Amino acid sequence: MLRVKTSVELKNKLSNTLRNWLPILQSSLSDLGEAMAPFIESNPLIDIKSGYEESFESRIPKKIQYGYVQNSHSEAIEALTVQQKGLFEVLEEQIDSSLFPTPISRSVATHIIENLDEGGYYEGECEAFCTSHGIDLEQFEKIRLRFIHVEPIGIGARNVSESFLFQLESAEISDAGYTLACEMITHLDELGRYRKESVFEEAMRVIGSFRNPPAIDFMEDSQQVIPDLMIHNDSETGIEVKLNDRYYPSITIDAEYGVDHPFVRDKLKEAKSLVDALEMRKATLYKVGLMIVEYQYDFFTGGAIKPLTLKTLADEFGHNPSTISRAIANKYIACDRGIYPMKDFFTTAIDEDVSNAAIKEYVSELVKNESHKKPLSDMKLLELIQDKFKITMVRRTIAKYRKQLNIAGSSERKQLYLLGRS
Repeated sequence: MLRVKTSVELKNKLSNTLRNWLPILQSSLSDLGEAMAPFIESNPLIDIKSGYEESFESRIPKKIQYGYVQNSHSEAIEALTVQQKGLFEVLEEQIDSSLFPTPISRSVATHIIENLDEGGYYEGECEAFCTSHGIDLEQFEKIRLRFIHVEPIGIGARNVSESFLFQLESAEISDAGYTLACEMITHLDELGRYRKESVFEEAMRVIGSFRNPPAIDFMEDSQQVIPDLMIHNDSETGIEVKLNDRYYPSITIDAEYGVDHPFVRDKLKEAKSLVDALEMRKATLYKVGLMIVEYQYDFFTGGAIKPLTLKTLADEFGHNPSTISRAIANKYIACDRGIYPMKDFFTTAIDEDVSNAAIKEYVSELVKNESHKKPLSDMKLLELIQDKFKITMVRRTIAKYRKQLNIAGSSERKQLYLLGRS
């Protein structure tokens, strides 16, 4: 009987800890206090002290600060400016509006904002979503197109042209100018052919004022990024993985509350469960860090990111890949090479030794440094990639990666350069 009772108590404790653990694990380090708030506000036995009393820079080991400052990959977060609301928060607030009144419309909207790239373009797998939610693509698209009324305007579009069309809907422009602008946006690579139109200058003025990408305001004024893990390559001791636990809030439990009452005993159990959940978060992310180092050792010694799927990590933890995906979302790693989103270390393979992340990074680098007068075509990009990585690919794969990176075609980029919106 005693064994059964002990087993039940242990099961209940584990259940409570896991219930607390998931929202705490899935929040970013900067949002951890907010994730814990519901548990703390209802518990008089808990006293919490914020982990934000020192400046962020003082908490980064000096041995990795150089890489942090110099890394071009994290240019948008180097300033460490703080924005009151991030893009996701701004969009999430709008989901509850009359634009998305039904459960399925809110599900579609949530899926879209969870699958936006850094620039604010939608890059999710809508077919898989439709199958799992029992709707067709036409219904999905009708709901997605409501993002034309969501701010920042242009968000949720699939590409530059569609984003411009979204923005055109709210622009101040004459009817004739609107009609011409629609056609010009649809053919951005052929803008020169419209120069003789009487409203060309008006259409160009409006198009030239559009945001590209639509989330550019949030990219320029990024929310402070706090890495969960510090990974440093020491020539003597090897690669070290450390939790950024100095940024964690500290919890004090008043175990001597002075009242022996069922309510107090329950709150004491809840408080201990919350502490356990916080420790589980640390242990889980530390294990994730060790696994990333194991699989991506070459990256931390100067090489490229190798193929690593979420399923590999999920199998190690015994969780569903979707749970792991949410767990690593909004988590960052600070290392000698800079600060990187944790999700960047999970990629699919081009071949045994080259990941698609390495290819995409190289494409971005090539386009960033290309001639504005003569942008690189997909065939030229393919030639350069095959020469660098010694692999065989097809042009449509390059086009696919380019679109995933929000990079327009060479003709379209040439026109965008002329517009000064590169």
